[in-house]
Amino acid sequence: MDDFKALVVDKKDEKMSMEVKHIGLSDLSEGEVTISVAYSSVNYKDGMVAVKGDLAETLPLVPGIDLAGTVIASEDDRFQEGDPVIATSYFIGTRHTGGFSEVARIPSEWVVPLPDGLTFEESMKLGTAGFTAALAIQRLEENELTPGSGKILVDGASGGVGSLAINMLYDRDYDVVASTGRTEEASYLKSLGASKVIHRDQVTDFRGKATRTRQWAAAIDPVGGKTLQYILSSLDYGGSVATCGLAGGIEVETTVLPFISRGINWLGIDSVKYPMEKRIKVWQRLADDMKPSALETDISHEISLDELPDTLHSILQGEIRGRIIVKM
Repeated sequence: MDDFKALVVDKKDEKMSMEVKHIGLSDLSEGEVTISVAYSSVNYKDGMVAVKGDLAETLPLVPGIDLAGTVIASEDDRFQEGDPVIATSYFIGTRHTGGFSEVARIPSEWVVPLPDGLTFEESMKLGTAGFTAALAIQRLEENELTPGSGKILVDGASGGVGSLAINMLYDRDYDVVASTGRTEEASYLKSLGASKVIHRDQVTDFRGKATRTRQWAAAIDPVGGKTLQYILSSLDYGGSVATCGLAGGIEVETTVLPFISRGINWLGIDSVKYPMEKRIKVWQRLADDMKPSALETDISHEISLDELPDTLHSILQGEIRGRIIVKM
């Protein structure tokens, strides 16, 4: 247990470095639950931490905001040796050593029992991206979205959240339009259930208009920035957008007009500190009635820990399709 492999990131001479090396328990952050990690997954946030040092609150650090595995030791009676568990978000992989390690030590209040109906592998094909997509759909449906409401836009469609959201919505009989800067992925996105694929420029606000022709009953937005500006100006009456990312920037220019003249809803999706009681219920829904039908297809592929550094660079360049899982 005191000799295992992990990806460690650090900053030397103002430059970030990444190295897969052997570490021990003393190199891990404190926590009540020690886990033999079976799988982790790669998220855009992991790339920001490992490649740029953004969001990393301490260095050196083992990044990786997601992990799934078996409890090998616990100081909390709620978890026993041999229990299958998942841990995602909170401060894992940013402030607290994370999932890109063969062994992780996590505070018990951040640990979720693996739901019946999900394997370790499936849980990481979902990971934070799948949890976020499910939470976004749940919030939209709580705001009266139904399959008969109209077209649903999913931007950033070829990424993890986008790919999973498209397939989840398709499985629930929604009419999904996908937008992406990688239109060469149109066949892939249609295989997940998109009825139409459009270039991201078609849903980017280059003109600063407060309102446009009403097009969307709802949208799932992992991008933000000028794409979100366009969505807010083009939602149908009573429509909602669930914003869950910032790949396109954090600044959004809008006016009150679409909110008071069309009654639209801008819903913020927080998967990081989402309350544990509700978090467990969303994970159970992912196992029961929201597991994407495409989960066993090419929506994801597997890499090793040694392949991780190149993949973390690639995800920031927008070169990753769907989900990448890391087998430990």
